[in-house]
Amino acid sequence: MTVTPLAAHASDRPAPAFRGRIGRDARSGHYAVPGRYRLHLSTACPGGLRIAVTHSLLGLDTVCPVTILPAVPDCPEGGHSVLRPLYEASAHRYPGPAVAPVLSDDWSGRIVSTHAPDIMRDLDRRFGGDRLSLYPRGAESEIEAVERMCEQGIEQAAQRAGSAGGEPVERDTALSMLLETLGALERWSEGRTYLIRDEITAADIEFWVSLVQLDTVHRNHLDASAVQRIADHPVLWAYARRLAAHPAFGGHLDLDGIERRHHARCHGLEAAGAAVRILDWAAHAAR
Repeated sequence: MTVTPLAAHASDRPAPAFRGRIGRDARSGHYAVPGRYRLHLSTACPGGLRIAVTHSLLGLDTVCPVTILPAVPDCPEGGHSVLRPLYEASAHRYPGPAVAPVLSDDWSGRIVSTHAPDIMRDLDRRFGGDRLSLYPRGAESEIEAVERMCEQGIEQAAQRAGSAGGEPVERDTALSMLLETLGALERWSEGRTYLIRDEITAADIEFWVSLVQLDTVHRNHLDASAVQRIADHPVLWAYARRLAAHPAFGGHLDLDGIERRHHARCHGLEAAGAAVRILDWAAHAAR
């Protein structure tokens, strides 16, 4: 996939507090042992949803157990009180919020990583086996390109386009970037079942979650005309419906939790686009 570079700007995704990796053997400190690690996820969070889909596609229920967290964190600073012991064991007097997602080491009682892309790659490479490769050889640059397009051209652009405090010109520019990104992906996806290969890869997980967020969260702050223009990409939304019917995708779709998390975190103005739902996710999601 060829990607036109996007204008650089700050990411709205929080910087990870821990960036440990699972290595190949004991020399790496953290190495792959079934049952050693645990995931702590809220599937109402985009990063948690991406990891949950990855975990299910790879069939890791017994290899790496998952603890599901509430959609809305119970601490004022946005963290989960149940994760506080892990954070304090991993960094003395840790000052920040105890946020998810977390990959923890049950042997040490400490955190390995809070960085969703690293966690997804390590689950695939260290525990995935031969059944399915979500990061196939030779596809890393394409997957990274999709990650950038989703973060910058969809998620950040949609946030800026719906920002109540932004200038009209800035919102229009952001909406144009969002529509340009969706248009490029619409053209690319024509005639394809999956985004970059003939089977599901991490690129599909990344893009599908971005489409979920676009319809369930970001459209609440856009006007009806903008949402109609976003909806006018039939190939992309047919793709989103198709993946929602896959148990590993739709089975983790917590629509009520996403809504509660959004309203708990966001204090912006609701726009006319809130009434223009693009997909009936509940009707298409596999259970």
